[in-house]
Amino acid sequence: MHGMREPVEHDELAQSLQQLSMGVGASELHGSLAGYLCAGGRGHRDRWLADLALEELAEAVADSPDRSLFEHVYDVLLVDLDDPELGFNPLLPDDDCPLEERATALVDWCRGFLGGVGLSGADLSAGLSGELGEVLHDFGRIAAANFDEGDSVEDDEEAYAEVVEYVRVGALLVRTELSRVPREATRH
Repeated sequence: MHGMREPVEHDELAQSLQQLSMGVGASELHGSLAGYLCAGGRGHRDRWLADLALEELAEAVADSPDRSLFEHVYDVLLVDLDDPELGFNPLLPDDDCPLEERATALVDWCRGFLGGVGLSGADLSAGLSGELGEVLHDFGRIAAANFDEGDSVEDDEEAYAEVVEYVRVGALLVRTELSRVPREATRH
């Protein structure tokens, strides 16, 4: 099928980042790139880490055998964001990981997403009313959240799944809304 690629595995990216001793997690990094691209940032597979102001990581990756993994992260995310079937998903630990770990990764992903939006250079002044502003505000609330266990594991799992779905759809809404904003200042 056109555009099908091997998905990026959270564990593989997390392990690579840990080996590079970079202090940024896989979910936060993925969220940063997603926010950057959704807000209209013009990335490139060879320099997206530098575009996200992660020069130290960019240098470490350039000399790393994992360089192709980071290029793959960029390529897959770009395809997923443009998927007409809305196949995009935030990069989070697998469902067999403890819920607390997954919830923390979701918080990190949202924090990264907001940072990526900020680095994109998008002019948000005109677009922060309505749904877009609400989504970004909600992402901010999620990014500032602490994980609280609910009444039951089923309730927690259900709540987590609902928030993940909201974030997934919210990111796509940000992409749709901000791709409509003219970028007069960035055109050459």
